[in-house]
Amino acid sequence: MSKPEKRKKLRKDGQLVIRIATEERDAFVEACDMLDTSAAREVRRFIRGFLKEHANDTSDT
Repeated sequence: MSKPEKRKKLRKDGQLVIRIATEERDAFVEACDMLDTSAAREVRRFIRGFLKEHANDTSDT
């Protein structure tokens, strides 16, 4: 029997720089810590959900 193939992970080699209020950032990071997750993971999750939600949208303008 052969070894099961490992799933290839997508490289996380892009960056997105945003500016938000320090208070919002701190509250977000604290909430993520309390939920045992990372801010980066939650932002990626949001982006994936947003893209999935708008996958069929067309921009003909």
